[in-house]
Amino acid sequence: MISEDCAVVRPPVLRPGDAVALVSPSGPTSPERVARGVELLTGWGLRPVPAPNAYARHGYLAGTDDVRAADLNAAFADPEIRGVICTRGGYGVQRIVDAIDMAAVRRDPKVVAGFSDITALQFALWRGARLAGVHGPGAAWRDERTPLRSAESLHAALMTTEDVSVSAVPAEDTFAVRVPGRATGTLLGGNLCMIVASIGTPDLPDLTGAVLLIEDVQEPPYKVDRMLTQLRRAGALDGLAGVAVGQFTDCGDGWDTTIVDVLTERLGDLGVPVLGGLPIGHGPDQLTVPVGTPATLNTETGTLTVSP
Repeated sequence: MISEDCAVVRPPVLRPGDAVALVSPSGPTSPERVARGVELLTGWGLRPVPAPNAYARHGYLAGTDDVRAADLNAAFADPEIRGVICTRGGYGVQRIVDAIDMAAVRRDPKVVAGFSDITALQFALWRGARLAGVHGPGAAWRDERTPLRSAESLHAALMTTEDVSVSAVPAEDTFAVRVPGRATGTLLGGNLCMIVASIGTPDLPDLTGAVLLIEDVQEPPYKVDRMLTQLRRAGALDGLAGVAVGQFTDCGDGWDTTIVDVLTERLGDLGVPVLGGLPIGHGPDQLTVPVGTPATLNTETGTLTVSP
């Protein structure tokens, strides 16, 4: 539960002319992969500034831990930088979250956008600064997966103060996952693997009264079962207000037990509303939502509405 003496910090909305740092705190990328994202951000009137080591490579990491942490901290400390857009996820941000200068984050809160491995960064920023963030595509943009609708969704979350509403889509693999009801609470979560990897660390949030967002990619049903079972056994799901189920992309091929079967069984007896079919995650037409702000989940209307 969020304590009364630790208010949520909502960073200022981005405005035309603002500089945004493009940071790679996890896996490596390249200028070619990020070029389309730079084009989009520039078209919105923003000034994308690649971090000094945005295109570094150190095995499966975007540079050594030291340089990735340095890029993040430089962006948080620079008064000219008004937002941090992660280029991509991958793996590695948990290796550097303990080196983040939380005092700098608290002095000058900035919107941090990303998903996948970036869930661990947003958990750390929530723990250290109660900073609300944005769960959405990174700057390594691919139009074939994130078309115009995805771009408009990210733009709205970053550059407007309107509520964000996402509707369940029948074509999504998780659409049949539903437990009737209406829930309100702070929206927290993101990538299921990273939520589970945070168990036992200081960064797993207290989910009492929260609406939990989960999504994942290329995880077979038994692994999703294992992760949800671990969360249950750890007590992490006790006191939830509701569960928002996003995209579970490429998670069911070749298995008799479907991802819908697993999600329904492992979430269906928690005694809270559950809404599947939300186009949030690693799949086509990915939409953006704030995390760390109040949300309402309504299974009757099939919507998740989140404060900016």
